[in-house]
Amino acid sequence: MEMTLVIPAVLLLLFLVVLAGRVAGARIDVYGAAADAARAASMRQHPGAALADARETAEASLAGRGVTCRTLAVDVDTGAFAPGGSVAVSVRCRVALSDLSLLGVPGSVDVAGRATEIIDEHRSE
Repeated sequence: MEMTLVIPAVLLLLFLVVLAGRVAGARIDVYGAAADAARAASMRQHPGAALADARETAEASLAGRGVTCRTLAVDVDTGAFAPGGSVAVSVRCRVALSDLSLLGVPGSVDVAGRATEIIDEHRSE
């Protein structure tokens, strides 16, 4: 009789652990996308091109990592965009919990990552 009570509780706990791991994995993937986007932006010659390339790279990086965002925001800080300066990219992604778990959990979670890249000071303008 005790097993009929214990087994569902253990299975629920197991699914919650898997969900927590998948959320942590999504956070790592979003941080990786921010790093990829910052690196791509730092290779551009002009801030406008850096903005477009960062967004495109973040989208491609998330797709390659299997992360589907309900909403995606890519913010690029080009305030110090010059050789020897830096460019920072923040990526925010709302991920459906049903995409992350085997339980079909309703709702979503926001995950975010930020990365900064130094712009090569020896590149040509």
